[in-house]
Amino acid sequence: MSEKEKTQKKSWFKGLQAEFKKVIWPDRKTLAKQTTAVVAVSVVLGAVIAVIDAILRYGIDFLVK
Repeated sequence: MSEKEKTQKKSWFKGLQAEFKKVIWPDRKTLAKQTTAVVAVSVVLGAVIAVIDAILRYGIDFLVK
């Protein structure tokens, strides 16, 4: 590995570290609220998709038979 490549890698990692320092990380309470919201929406959406799937399956079976 050449010296130029080593310098580029170091520069890239320094830039990455600088960007991570700019991130505003959420506090524990906010993180818990957002996680709960994501899980709740995922469960509700999964249930809606399951109901639609069951209705479509019943409808297609009714038409085929």
